[in-house]
Amino acid sequence: MSGGVLSCGVALLLALTSVSAVQMLYSIDGFKDIDFGSSVPEHSLMLLHWFANTVQINANGVISLNFDLIRGDYGAHHYGNYERVLNSRPWGYQYYTIGNVHRDTSRQLPSYVRNNQGEFVAGNRDRIIIRVQEQNTGQGALRRVDQVYITQHYEHHGSMYDPNHTYQINTNLLRQIRGFSVSELRNRYGRNTGIYNWYNQQIYRPQSNSTWQTNRQNDCDDCCRVLAFCFVLLLVVFAFISFNAYHRK
Repeated sequence: MSGGVLSCGVALLLALTSVSAVQMLYSIDGFKDIDFGSSVPEHSLMLLHWFANTVQINANGVISLNFDLIRGDYGAHHYGNYERVLNSRPWGYQYYTIGNVHRDTSRQLPSYVRNNQGEFVAGNRDRIIIRVQEQNTGQGALRRVDQVYITQHYEHHGSMYDPNHTYQINTNLLRQIRGFSVSELRNRYGRNTGIYNWYNQQIYRPQSNSTWQTNRQNDCDDCCRVLAFCFVLLLVVFAFISFNAYHRK
């Protein structure tokens, strides 16, 4: 009995500390639903356009790369997922991130991706993350992609990625993006989704200190409630185990 209660307690604690599931975007119209531009940097559109038109997608939806991740082509480098933004990778798979325009090899990216950072609110924070399957086939060692994500770094937390601004990209969406030119994609799903209004609000109507403090206090209160619940749960489990142990004597 006590073992069952303890297992339940551990399961609840793991559930409380687990990462929320990343939302999947199946269609390009999903950009409207997430308010693309304020939720996700508009520059991610440019990265996705480049990626969709660079990789190979066969009739079965299998994505294959034609560039070398290990060599760091297009600014790619290994991503360890240490902050658990994504699910733990299965054996034989690796995560890689692409899109850092400050890396030397990012000069391979087209100019509309590399040279337009100044007009985007988020700067150099947005990235594509891919999960690739390791294959011992020489040149095809890291070629097959089974998951694609767009994400961004926190604004003031170094290289940590923000799980609330991370979305998985369906293969069908990549195919849809291929049908748009750069200007069409930006005009339809970038400029018209509120990014420039959001940008103007930050310049002309900056958030007041009181509002910022209120939001920060709300976040702290939520964290305190979760910690308090975990503490109470541990006390209940400990008390139950002690009670059973006492009556068995």
